[in-house]
Amino acid sequence: MTLTELRKKIEDKEAQLAVIGLGYVGLPVAALFANCGFDVLGIEIRQEKIEKINAGISPIEGEEPGLADMLSRVVSAGKLHATSDYRALRNCDVVLIDVETPVDENNIPRYEALRASMINLAPLLKKGALVVIESTIAPGTMDAVVVPLLESSGKKLNQDFYLGNCPERVMPGKLLTNLQSLSRVVGGGTPETVQTMVLLYRNIVQADLDPTDWITAELVKTVENAYRDVQIAFANEVALICEAIGGDVWKVRELVNKSPYRQMHLPGAGVGGHCITKDPWLLAYGVEEYDLLLRMIPAARSVNDSMPLHIARLLRSALAEAGCLIDDARVLIMGYAYLENSDDTRNSPSIALVNYLKQRGVDVVVHDPYVPMYQGDLIELAKDCDAAVVMVAHTPYKSLDLDELKSMLRSPVIVDGRNVFPELRKSTDQWIYRGVGFRAK
Repeated sequence: MTLTELRKKIEDKEAQLAVIGLGYVGLPVAALFANCGFDVLGIEIRQEKIEKINAGISPIEGEEPGLADMLSRVVSAGKLHATSDYRALRNCDVVLIDVETPVDENNIPRYEALRASMINLAPLLKKGALVVIESTIAPGTMDAVVVPLLESSGKKLNQDFYLGNCPERVMPGKLLTNLQSLSRVVGGGTPETVQTMVLLYRNIVQADLDPTDWITAELVKTVENAYRDVQIAFANEVALICEAIGGDVWKVRELVNKSPYRQMHLPGAGVGGHCITKDPWLLAYGVEEYDLLLRMIPAARSVNDSMPLHIARLLRSALAEAGCLIDDARVLIMGYAYLENSDDTRNSPSIALVNYLKQRGVDVVVHDPYVPMYQGDLIELAKDCDAAVVMVAHTPYKSLDLDELKSMLRSPVIVDGRNVFPELRKSTDQWIYRGVGFRAK
């Protein structure tokens, strides 16, 4: 099959698509392509997830507008089917790779899932098939890892198969919206491959599809998330300055952002998720062999990783004002996901805080309305706790009856890591209130 023939199949929606990895990216991608008429095969290693998907049930909790309905619809129509059997890929014309690419404790990319998918896929690739890496990878990974593994079975790039890199831009809570409305960088091995990829993605993307080579695509994705990490770190450091000298970071931010070309990010209890916490390290890893001394990226990561411990310091201060030692306290943690209105706990700052408090001997109670193991009645969980710590700005927390919460706590202590209750700063006679970016009165 030539790329000309593949483009004709894509135009007619006769191309058989596959998505390897049905997580926060792969599942909505598969559902969107199925929804616009393609037959889509999903490869997933977790049997429980496979069974849910094939029953038309979304395994993703939290608020994901439209995803559950779309998944149910395309599965019922027979347009999407999930399996763990790679042999089903033999007849696929296009294979999208959406597996996780974390870093280890030394910030080195861990490509076990990527390598496994390439090794399993390589001998099964249909002649002329197009493979697209949507996972975020360190610059240079396409050439150093992906191409050699796909050629390991004897097939040759641009003869027996075609290859590209089209990084996703999504966040939990907006998966379908982001996939459809945000631009994509389309990096291919040849201009004709890029042309084919643009034709494919035009079926689901309503924004710009920017054609380029795959090293540029690798760089763009890691740079944009490193940029966000650096900007958040700056906001967090400004917040610490405001706490020290008596300013209010929230008022400062508001006024700074009135100035043209300024957009100060939100400070808070830390940075989590699968992307921002590791993509800066992927970008840094891409230049390790060139003897470059990187300063800003590691510094930003250090600042953001330190914020959960700063929340612990605020908690210690508030408890001391209430006459309670932190080591003897029972503390309610409100929010365990890394992002509001999501069930995604990957690299959540709450994990770091909970682990630190438990090491100190603190009796920790956790609540999260979207994470199944921590769901429950928040007010009941607050009973006999010495303090509540807000780590995630979930919508249900914003409408919480604070008087009812206070009636259950042993001490009227709230540490607000996400500025959910700024009005409590004015209620100094009602609450002992601490938060990021201002000095307690």
